[in-house]
Amino acid sequence: MNIKEYADRDMLAIDVANALAGDLEAALLHHDTVSLAVPGGTTPGPVFDGLCAADLEWDRVCVLPTDERCVPGDHERSNERLIRDRLLTNRASVAQYIPLFVAGHEPEAVLPEIESLITPILPLSVLVLGMGEDMHTASLFPGMEGLSAALDSHAPTLAVARTDVQPEARITLTAPVLEGALSKHLVIFGEAKRNAFGRATSLPPEEAPIAAVLSGMSVHWAE
Repeated sequence: MNIKEYADRDMLAIDVANALAGDLEAALLHHDTVSLAVPGGTTPGPVFDGLCAADLEWDRVCVLPTDERCVPGDHERSNERLIRDRLLTNRASVAQYIPLFVAGHEPEAVLPEIESLITPILPLSVLVLGMGEDMHTASLFPGMEGLSAALDSHAPTLAVARTDVQPEARITLTAPVLEGALSKHLVIFGEAKRNAFGRATSLPPEEAPIAAVLSGMSVHWAE
């Protein structure tokens, strides 16, 4: 695990975008199709703004969210909306997008269909994660029902996450899928998250789910 600190968030965004572009370019040298899994939320937008302009063969890249709220793709809380608006534009507009949620269906009902699309592109070529102050990552939350199953090394590709603190159900990639990515980057901002990350490194994944996916991780932090 490598931790890199930046003078400000703008420098972090530029550096991470360049690192991701390099990882994707390297993967494209060895595979016909490569995969890029990215988070939603407010953190990755500036990284996406730089990455979408990278001179890559984007038509050979499959992009998917690390997790998704069970809301329509144009909803303000949808990770798909952020990814389409900020990443799947410019040169990256020709990349293939794999959604984790299909509107009009209970999340459990669509898991087999979505997993059938994801399985051929595993292991993930490049993964970007965020982390909450509660040390959750993707939609693997401490204390949520089904967390142990989603952390298990034999977990299926996807899991449904329901918590008391979230207004809707979520669909998330499970820990072994995240951990198995060939290139992994964690982006965190602020002192509170830096402190939470420090605690997570000495806690079991049941208490700090981010701890389940840290091997070989590049951690990028700015205040």
